[in-house]
Amino acid sequence: MSFNRTPYVTPHILHKHYAQSYDAESSNLIGRELEYFSQAGFDMDRIQIKRNAPPAVLYEDAIRNEGAIVSSSGALINFSGKKTGRSPKDKRIVYEETSKDEIWWGSVNIKMDEHTFEINRERAIDYLNTRDNVYVFDGYAGWDPKYRIKVRVICARAYHALFMNNMLIRPTEEELQNFGDPDFIIYNAGQFPANRFTKGMSSTTSVEINFKRMEMVILGTEYAGEMKKGVFSVMHYLQPVKFGQLSLHSSANVGESNDVTLFFGLSGTGKTTLSADPRRKLIGDDEHVWSDNGVFNIEGGCYAKCINLSAEKEPEIFSAIRFGSVLENVVYNPLTRVPDYDDASITENTRCAYPIEYIPNAQIPCVVDAQPKNIIMLTCDAFGVLPPVSKLTPEQASYHFLAGYTSKTPGTEDGVLEPIPTFSTCYSAPFIVLHPGRYAEMLAERMAKHNVDCWLINTGWTGGKFGTGKRCPLKYTRRIVDAVHSGELAKAEYERFGVFGLQVPTALEGVPREILNPALAWPNKEAFEREVRKLAGMFQKAFALYESDVEEKVRLAGPQL
Repeated sequence: MSFNRTPYVTPHILHKHYAQSYDAESSNLIGRELEYFSQAGFDMDRIQIKRNAPPAVLYEDAIRNEGAIVSSSGALINFSGKKTGRSPKDKRIVYEETSKDEIWWGSVNIKMDEHTFEINRERAIDYLNTRDNVYVFDGYAGWDPKYRIKVRVICARAYHALFMNNMLIRPTEEELQNFGDPDFIIYNAGQFPANRFTKGMSSTTSVEINFKRMEMVILGTEYAGEMKKGVFSVMHYLQPVKFGQLSLHSSANVGESNDVTLFFGLSGTGKTTLSADPRRKLIGDDEHVWSDNGVFNIEGGCYAKCINLSAEKEPEIFSAIRFGSVLENVVYNPLTRVPDYDDASITENTRCAYPIEYIPNAQIPCVVDAQPKNIIMLTCDAFGVLPPVSKLTPEQASYHFLAGYTSKTPGTEDGVLEPIPTFSTCYSAPFIVLHPGRYAEMLAERMAKHNVDCWLINTGWTGGKFGTGKRCPLKYTRRIVDAVHSGELAKAEYERFGVFGLQVPTALEGVPREILNPALAWPNKEAFEREVRKLAGMFQKAFALYESDVEEKVRLAGPQL
């Protein structure tokens, strides 16, 4: 055997421009797609379009051009610049004839005229034309082929393309070849500001959706979550209006006997934590559709909060942070590249986006052809008066769905000494598109038709409000959720809980009696009654907004003073 022959080496080493020469080849756009980009105003002679580039290529570009780094576990760490969260005040919906009578206009859905949208769309495309690389990701929203939509994302940052590669449902090679025209397009020129002097602009940030054109334009914010929530807003409109199905801001899981549970809840209530259950499969952690066939996830990935994340507290999320995942605005040790999840110096809202396949017990495909058996509405009550679990009547379910209550704990830095109540209708106020009553009505109809049990679970304080009481231990909340799934709670005996008229179990093995009924846990009964009445008054004030649109029996299902 001769040893003097050159051993085989990769062409990359023999010819250092191997990868670059491949990158420089014309993009894999053909025929109609090429025509589409030309007609949309893209300068095809100048820009290079990278369509559905693999994560490795997006890593290279993000490192080379955006200052991204690879974390010690293989995730891509990148930064969204000045904006580290959504900009709800800068969100606009175009006022046009096809959708104007459907939209719930107001502080969430602010009107924009069609001409201003055209100006901003042109501005976004002009900016994208100045970039060397333009990234396109074609994917799906919705795991049920009957109700899914085709989404095209056009952006100038590799990190945004990788983010949407994780958050949308990734097409197969064959699906990509036959993708055809998209149903919805996002033009993300977030690095470039909106013109503040354009009519209807309130700042240099603008996030706008046009339902007639089925397009979204992003200017002046590089926070990736705007794209994710843009897709949800469109599904929140299309599913009820076009398909007659109910879109929900919820997590969902399924047991061995195909029993589906939906979890509603705002930030910090435990929606992600409680739906991640080792004995059940995760359908998804944030956005779902309850269809005539069953339940399906809208997304292809998860967008988890990272603040104070640890392998002990949330092992599934922790181990999903690997090659292909995007860590957003997370501080890291510059020597070891180990992320510091406790560091909130950039933002409290640190995030990770990863494909749902990275969760070991995910239900793939994320669709279950079975109607939900249980609905769990989560609240974190810092006033310490709501019971840890109550069984809701159908009317109470409608009431609490419309109210969407939780509370924020007092922040030490701004001198707020009282808990702050938050009422977010349908548990999704920032993303609501139609009148809340429409979603509530559809929910009530489906619950009645399929005989679904509904539970209000409080993961907040017990034995006193924030500052005097303590947070309900997670082990008790998990025991309660297990009892919902096993059917124990459906068979339990109940007593009426005062002003709120809730049905509270008198006993549950593994949960102390004084935890189940908050009145027993408070040493000072007068203080307890005072807080109950105070919270009931807040509910009544918040619900006044919907009173004229709901039946009397739903109005009476709330707290009575």
